Amino acid sequence: MTDFKGKVAFITGGGSGAGFGQAQIFSEAGCKVVIADVRQDHLDQAMAHFKSKNAEVHPILLDITDREAYIKAADEVERVYGTPPQILIQTAGVNAFGPAEASTYEDYDWIVGVDLGGVINGMVTFVPRMIKAGLGGHIVAVSSLGGLGPCATTAPYSAAKAAVINLMETYYEALKPYGIGVTVFCPGNMNTNIHEASATRPANLQNTGYYESPDALEGYHKHNELGMDIREVGRQVMKGIEQGLVICIPYDNAEEILKHELQRMIDYCTPEGLKRLEEQEKAFREQADLPHEDMNSLMEASKLGWSKAKGDIDWVDESRRYTE
Repeated sequence: MTDFKGKVAFITGGGSGAGFGQAQIFSEAGCKVVIADVRQDHLDQAMAHFKSKNAEVHPILLDITDREAYIKAADEVERVYGTPPQILIQTAGVNAFGPAEASTYEDYDWIVGVDLGGVINGMVTFVPRMIKAGLGGHIVAVSSLGGLGPCATTAPYSAAKAAVINLMETYYEALKPYGIGVTVFCPGNMNTNIHEASATRPANLQNTGYYESPDALEGYHKHNELGMDIREVGRQVMKGIEQGLVICIPYDNAEEILKHELQRMIDYCTPEGLKRLEEQEKAFREQADLPHEDMNSLMEASKLGWSKAKGDIDWVDESRRYTE
């Protein structure tokens, strides 16, 4: 797809962060944009921007884990614009950080429920409607570099994002006959407000093994501010659609990133490979493609308790717990 003018684009998480950046870029390209978000304040802020631009944008308050609400949102899109979306961009996501061994049932239920379950809900809701409309289109789901490899402090998130990659590759194969393209977008750090994700965590899923405090989350926010600008995120997503990419890693060294992850999987298969990984681990950390300022921001956030377990979780190694 290279012509976006007049297309209906539905963007989850469109009220802020990466979703808001995408909404701006696709609106400016001539799309009729629907922004769906779980926070009314974010929708209000986004709509103030779009109204100042006289942009054709429609807001919908939506919890993507609520299937009945998702169906109603899809119905609303068709009432407002006369068709289901030709562009579906599933950006909404949440995260919380802490040692994998400190994770609770609720940590998994919340994070996997949003990051994987929300994408599944979007696909099951919209794919049949898009096929029946016969207008073709393109579907994007936002995964992460964290979905390509393990991270000891983002187990629920990385598991969900890895599943999203596989899910979207599967739909890429399935939707070819219908003229619907599929892209999974795998960025690294982005300048978003994902540090505020816990504000939307349901009351019945509040139990967590991870330490969180305003200071720790603000420390992580400072790290996020060093990430990709949200409008650049939008431009990279559009570029991925234009090029028809299945896996879009928005960096010049995308192939090297993926080759490294695939080699890690190969090395897991043999004793020799495991030895290579052990020998390379320290060198890899030193060569990691992270700006020095970025690494410093993570270290400072860690000092405030970010990515650590609660102090009273006595089965977690003391170095991975935070005691105030």
